[in-house]
Amino acid sequence: MLRRDLIDGVLAGCLVSFGGTVLLSCDNRYLGALLFCIALLAICWFGFNLYTGKVGFLAVDHSGKALATAYTGLLGNFLGTLLMGCLIALALPALREAALAACEKRLMQLPLQSFLRGCFCGVLMYIAVWTFREKKTIVGILFCIPVFVLSGFEHSIADMYYFSLAGILFQGRSLLFLLLIVLGNSLGGMFIPLLQRLRGKEAP
Repeated sequence: MLRRDLIDGVLAGCLVSFGGTVLLSCDNRYLGALLFCIALLAICWFGFNLYTGKVGFLAVDHSGKALATAYTGLLGNFLGTLLMGCLIALALPALREAALAACEKRLMQLPLQSFLRGCFCGVLMYIAVWTFREKKTIVGILFCIPVFVLSGFEHSIADMYYFSLAGILFQGRSLLFLLLIVLGNSLGGMFIPLLQRLRGKEAP
């Protein structure tokens, strides 16, 4: 089971990397933000294991199995983005400079700014995945993904890919930045279901 969760996590990380690649490649940021949706659409269609799509639901189901799936997925996401960062750097070397510029800009943010941007992205990711799971529609994905991209919110798995492509993933400041975004995505993803529980309504 954990092996499947890990492999599904690697595949999800690879798909997010495709979304990140098209975003870096597009001169039109609005088109890039829309095309980024292919990543989450494919992940949801195939049922792959994306941490930011799972973590919000831990507020309702925090069983050992759910926790293991989510955090094994996070490891797989990391490995998938690391792999794709190396491969895309070889296939499209010009993108490395674009990724490096984007990463350096991120590292200039104050820690609280980065954390909050991660939280806001986590809220949107929960909405996108919840609407797909519960309402059987892709509308949430088609709106929430461009909103987080165009707003400048931070998605931890996409950021793992950007830092890998830029060749600075294993620098201390990069890892600390990514940890902040993972924590922000986690808290943001749980924001809606936790508040639903507080007001006496169980999140689906």
